[in-house]
Amino acid sequence: MTGLLDKWRSRSSGIALVTGANKGIGLEVVRQLAAKQWRVFLSGRSLDSIERAAVSLSAPSVTPVILDVTDQESIDKAAKIVSETVDHLDVLVNNAGILDDHDDSILDLSVDRLRRMFETNTIGPLLVTQAFVPLLRKSAAARIINISSGVGRLTDMGPAVPAYGISKTALNGVTGKFAASLKSAVIAVNAVDPGWVRTEMGGSEAPRSVEEGADTIVWLATQAPQSMTGLFLRDRKPIPW
Repeated sequence: MTGLLDKWRSRSSGIALVTGANKGIGLEVVRQLAAKQWRVFLSGRSLDSIERAAVSLSAPSVTPVILDVTDQESIDKAAKIVSETVDHLDVLVNNAGILDDHDDSILDLSVDRLRRMFETNTIGPLLVTQAFVPLLRKSAAARIINISSGVGRLTDMGPAVPAYGISKTALNGVTGKFAASLKSAVIAVNAVDPGWVRTEMGGSEAPRSVEEGADTIVWLATQAPQSMTGLFLRDRKPIPW
C-alpha cells in the first residue's frame, strides 16, 4: 500500500495550502508547486499582500486566501473557504513565522516577546493543522510540513535569538505529536530546517537563496516517500532534533 501511495505522490499534481506565503520561502514554495501544476492556496494576513504575491506569479492555479495564524476566527474562515472550493487537501505547509529578538539574551528575555513568538511560530501551526486535518484526511496521501529552524535544535543549541529558537524547539515537539497521532491516517508530518536564507527575515548576507531554502519543502510535498514521517530534515536528509 505504501509503495503505491509513493508512486501516486511522485507522479501526480495535487492541492496545497502554504501559510505566510506572500514573500520569502513561502512564496517560493508556492511558485515551485505551481510550476509543477499544483493548485495552491497562497495565504497570509493581508489581502493586498497575498493578492500582489499571487499576481506576481502569473499562475492561474494559485488562489490567495486570508489566514492569520494567530487568530482562530481567521483560521476557521480560511478552512471553510478552502473546504468549499476543493474536496481535499494534499499538503499543508506551516511556513508563517516571525523573528524579532536578534539582540536578546535569555538572561533578560521578556515574557511578552516570548509569548508573541510562541503565538505565531508554535501555537499558530498547531491551530492551523487542527483546522485542516479534516481536509487532509480526504487525501490519498497527505503531508504536513512545518518550517522550523536549526536554532531550535536541542543537539547543539546556542545562545542567539532565544525566543525564536525556543518557539521552534516547541514547534518540533508539535511536529512529533502530530506525526504520532496521524500516522495511522497515512498523513506524513515532518519539520524542515531550510537553513539561513536570503529573505526579509534572514537578511542579505545569508548564504542560501530562497530556491535552496524551498527545495526540501517542495521535495517533501511532491517526491519524498509517504512513509517518511516524524522527522526533522535539512537538504532532504534527517538531522538530529
